[in-house]
Amino acid sequence: MTSSEIRQHFLDFFRSKDHLIVPSAPLVAKNDPTLMFNNSGMAQFKDFFLGNGTPPSKRVADTQKCLRVSGKHNDLEDVGFDTYHHTMFEMLGNWSFGDYFKKEAIEWAWELLTEVYKLPKDRLYVSVFKGDEKDNVPFDQEAWDLWSPIVGEERIILGNKKDNFWEMGDTGPCGPCSEIHVDLRPQADVDAQPGKELVNADHPQVVEIWNLVFMQFQRMANGSLEPLPARHVDTGMGFERLCMAIQAKMSNYDTDVFTNTIKVIEELSGKTYGGTPREYADVAMRVIADHIRAVSFAIADGLVPSNAKAGYVIRRILRRAVRYGYSYLGFTEPFMTKLVPTLAKQFDGVFPELIAQQDFVATVIREEEAAFLRTLENGLKLLDKITAELTDKNETIINGETVFELNDTFGFPVDLTALIAREKGFRIDEEGYQNALQAQKQRSRKDAASSAGDWVELVDDNDGVSFVGYDQTEADAQIIKYRKVQNKQGTQYQIVIDPTPFYAESGGQIGDTGTLTLTVGGETKVITISDTKKENDLSILISSDKNIDEVLQQATAVSAQVDAHRRTLTSSNHSATHLLHAALRDVLGTHVAQKGSYVGPDALRFDFSHFTKVTDEELAKVEEIVNAKIRENILLDERRNVPIDQAKALGAMALFGEKYGDFVRVIVFDPAYSVELCGGTHVSATGQIGLFKFTSEGSVSTGVRRIEAVTSERALAMLNEQQAILDQLKELLKAPKDIVKAVESLLQERSQLQKKIEGFENEKVQQLKEQLLTKVSQTATGHSLIVERVDVPSADALKQLAYDLKAKIDDLALVLGADVSGKPQLAVMLPDSLIQGKKLQAGQIVKELAREIKGGGGGQPFFATAGGSDASGLDAALAKGREVLA
Repeated sequence: MTSSEIRQHFLDFFRSKDHLIVPSAPLVAKNDPTLMFNNSGMAQFKDFFLGNGTPPSKRVADTQKCLRVSGKHNDLEDVGFDTYHHTMFEMLGNWSFGDYFKKEAIEWAWELLTEVYKLPKDRLYVSVFKGDEKDNVPFDQEAWDLWSPIVGEERIILGNKKDNFWEMGDTGPCGPCSEIHVDLRPQADVDAQPGKELVNADHPQVVEIWNLVFMQFQRMANGSLEPLPARHVDTGMGFERLCMAIQAKMSNYDTDVFTNTIKVIEELSGKTYGGTPREYADVAMRVIADHIRAVSFAIADGLVPSNAKAGYVIRRILRRAVRYGYSYLGFTEPFMTKLVPTLAKQFDGVFPELIAQQDFVATVIREEEAAFLRTLENGLKLLDKITAELTDKNETIINGETVFELNDTFGFPVDLTALIAREKGFRIDEEGYQNALQAQKQRSRKDAASSAGDWVELVDDNDGVSFVGYDQTEADAQIIKYRKVQNKQGTQYQIVIDPTPFYAESGGQIGDTGTLTLTVGGETKVITISDTKKENDLSILISSDKNIDEVLQQATAVSAQVDAHRRTLTSSNHSATHLLHAALRDVLGTHVAQKGSYVGPDALRFDFSHFTKVTDEELAKVEEIVNAKIRENILLDERRNVPIDQAKALGAMALFGEKYGDFVRVIVFDPAYSVELCGGTHVSATGQIGLFKFTSEGSVSTGVRRIEAVTSERALAMLNEQQAILDQLKELLKAPKDIVKAVESLLQERSQLQKKIEGFENEKVQQLKEQLLTKVSQTATGHSLIVERVDVPSADALKQLAYDLKAKIDDLALVLGADVSGKPQLAVMLPDSLIQGKKLQAGQIVKELAREIKGGGGGQPFFATAGGSDASGLDAALAKGREVLA
């Protein structure tokens, strides 16, 4: 059975059990402050378990792209060294939201594994939660009673809280679970030792393949557990491990999930994959085959490698793969980019976003590889220098600060530093490196620390929050719940109201601000709303007002008012972004795809895929098109709750990396021009935007450009400011008509004057040269010497003077000092006789002299310069120079 068939059998099985099959969410987690990446199958359904939204069906199944490389779940360092850990992996899951529970979940799991996939029953073991006295949670008798007649009591293992109690995080829904393990060892090994003894013992062939989580409780902020009002089922089955079991392989990497990619790596490297656990060439192939999936799908989902947050994680994964390819497979040119077509073809029809953006993904990876391969070369040179210095000192340990600097400043992986050090007979100070790393982490976390209390629930049995902000900016509402959050801004209140006219930050559009007017005991109280955020799918109003607990709890009426003027400006910028996107595709090509955006009342920012600078002519054309569409005053055609397939048939552009439901909102400004899926707020007609004006265009990262622009009031204000500047220039230049001609004349005059000044300065330098030629002395070693303080107009003039003197005098050593507009300058020149005979270096001498002027410098062995901040030390520096060279 192929991997594609295995996946399809899973989906078909649960479709036959009345499950709705839903698509995978993107790898990058959106609107969830607790996650950087979706690291489990349940991540996209988290809000349904929290009761903040309504699922599309009470029964759901899917295959979810997951990434575990940061936080609590981090498998990165294990990848390649064993047969079953991965960065990106697929999680097959079936879900019940308040519908079926343990009985159906257990029976269906057994049916699928043994009757559909035909896994041998005598190779399967299950675990049941044995209870926990500290949490006052009893033994899961119900699961035991359900499993016993199916597998027999001898195949059930009692598991502790670590293995058999699943929690979403420090707070939230949780509950006991039953794991299903499979023994894939040869029969002789099975006969020698029962598989039951190896469950959860990290044996590579006795592995967990399915986890059935029974969500019964809510973990509170104080650590206590409370029963959930509705019980849920959350299951997750590792697709790669399942394929290993069904295809009777000893390694995930031996299944057809990876073999096509490994075959390409073999062809590119000229090496043969043997599957040896600790053979580094094989480790490298496993690392690369795994990492190319994580990197490719992350980029396809809208993330580009960078030096911050999620982008840095992807860059680190990519660099780890490149490092293994470089060190053990001999790749000195970009190679991972060549694996993308194979991967895209393999997952076409499952995750189509990769093949749709194949060229873009390959280009980003190629540029990142090329840059890091240069870093590798530079890092090797730095390591050679470091080890040479240690050899001179008869030392063998590279200190931790140096290792950290190589990693943090130059991007040189610490494990590569350690490997090369070992090859040269050195080792790294691991403890010192960890101390430096922890110090950096503490600095980064210092301002990010926050804590949140439990929600104070004010309304029972609420069905969720209704957003009415598309049609109105005011609404009568009720407060559903609130909580206090302590962060670097101080104490803030997070408030949930229903209905809400406040738009929560998402899709690039910032959150609304405004007020809540509350009636409390016949009095009116006003709460300022400074922002609106989205946590999972819950809209949260942010207030920094002090001590408003009683007001929130006792309010009998609530009136919500959005800052309407701010909303109008924001909507203008959002609609202009849609017009911009369409114009860019028209002018630059249909390869243009949105990669990020900012939409606020002040400006708009639009990131998009494009591989070269947008020329001034292209920008002018785009701006012309957008303003023409504004003048057309195109009416907004807003279509809500459109079936996703119907929206795609309309030609609606969906953003890669966004999760869309079965029904979507479509924003149309002329069906032949701009049709996009969007949840933001917009103008009712393009004429309301008024005016569109670019402010900048530049590069964000490899293959991604950024355009910034203003509209409406800000665009008009910018033009007025520019006009005022032009008027001032006209007046200053006495050029009421042709200011360009006046400026050109001014620049020409300036150039002529500059040449005259340079001529005067050169004459002065020549006069100085003649004076200094009369002050040459001879040292005991026989070389000529000049040590003088001179008056020159610039550092360049000082350098020219030194070279002119060298041309006139053989075997000359000199030290010149000058005070250039209050900034001391030094120049040191040495003859070959001192460099070769006395082993002197001009760079080393000038650094020593620069201490007297509180500065620094450097240069070549025969000539070096330095600058400083204390001109009063020039005479001391010259005296020290005379002493050294005499």
